[in-house]
Amino acid sequence: MIHVNRHILTNGLRIVHHEDDTTKMVCLNLLYDVGARDEDPSHTGFAHLFEHLMFGGSAHIPDYDTPVQNAGGENNAWTNNDITNYYITLPYQNAETAFWLESDRMLSLKFSQRSLDIQKNVVIEEFKQRNLNQPYGDTSHLLREMAYQIHPYQWPTIGKDISHISNATLDDVKDFFYRFYAPNNAILAVTGHISFEETVRLATKWFAPIPPRDVKIRQLPKEKPQTSLRRRTVERNVPVDALYMAFHMPNRFQPEYYHCDLITDVLSNGRSSRLNRSLVQEQKVFSSIDAYISGSIDEGLLFIVGKPAEGISLSSAETHVWDELFKLKECLVPEEEMEKVKNKFESEQIFNNLNYLNIATNLAYFELLGKAEDLNLEVGKYRSITAKDIKDTANRIFVPENCNILYYKAIK
Repeated sequence: MIHVNRHILTNGLRIVHHEDDTTKMVCLNLLYDVGARDEDPSHTGFAHLFEHLMFGGSAHIPDYDTPVQNAGGENNAWTNNDITNYYITLPYQNAETAFWLESDRMLSLKFSQRSLDIQKNVVIEEFKQRNLNQPYGDTSHLLREMAYQIHPYQWPTIGKDISHISNATLDDVKDFFYRFYAPNNAILAVTGHISFEETVRLATKWFAPIPPRDVKIRQLPKEKPQTSLRRRTVERNVPVDALYMAFHMPNRFQPEYYHCDLITDVLSNGRSSRLNRSLVQEQKVFSSIDAYISGSIDEGLLFIVGKPAEGISLSSAETHVWDELFKLKECLVPEEEMEKVKNKFESEQIFNNLNYLNIATNLAYFELLGKAEDLNLEVGKYRSITAKDIKDTANRIFVPENCNILYYKAIK
């Protein structure tokens, strides 16, 4: 059980805290409630661009990394379609350095054309390397464009098009910063070798002077239910063909979200999982196959991705996948199989939450979803799932009219 302390500053910054004296380190995890879904369709990739800009100097600190290194710390950040997350770990004696650094760049960045140009080039090169020049790199763009017609999940975090980043102006990024990077749009999770009293003292000292900003209530268009199968075939210079199937699934707040996550574990978590055992080891239809969920807060996607074995066509490979999904829809998963995947999930959760950095990240995220203490309920939610739940959800999810299929063909 992870004990959580909480405090809210007058400017709206939410603070969650967990003390862990088994380490001599402290972690600050700062989650901003902004992701790619909050971008303008003609200015995509900005949330990810800011992940880079936030390390380019702030109001009173020209360089972020040097003070971190001098204090014996490490830092990093990541962005997805829902959130932008920054973390820093330091020896407990130097914890105040983290509060100082994070508060200064929340106050304001040191906006300059030079910094913007540097980070734009970095992001553009990342776009090219990961999405344009890497085998299968554009699948996220292709699948999201197919699956989402209205919701801004229709583009990946890197952005819809390179031009959206290359054409970004200093005024554009300033506007984005002051709309979303605000104490009343952030959650600060502090864990490790630091008391709650000291956490509140330092947070009040460094963050309380930052004024709240006018953060608009999020009003995103809701994706309409898909009513017919969508298919697309592309040819690329890749080693082998690949099959991609994406099914719409419930949002993060629905019980069926957990059902879908458990379904993907039944299908592909480990060598003895269904898809791997049946389609890779026994029938040798695929050389590799995987199933996973997008993990989105709004209605997300359940993916099945595989590379057919030599001599197996994509259409034949697809048929074999549907056969396996049919079994999930027709027959209850045996209790022993259910228990195996639940045990594996529980052990992963236990080991994950032994680390003070992971705890900080998870507390911030669960505070965003509702309250940080709900992290303690995750295992119980998975434990409560029945074989009938899996069967019922599979029957709702795994239907052709809810599916987007991409044939990714190697140029012969």
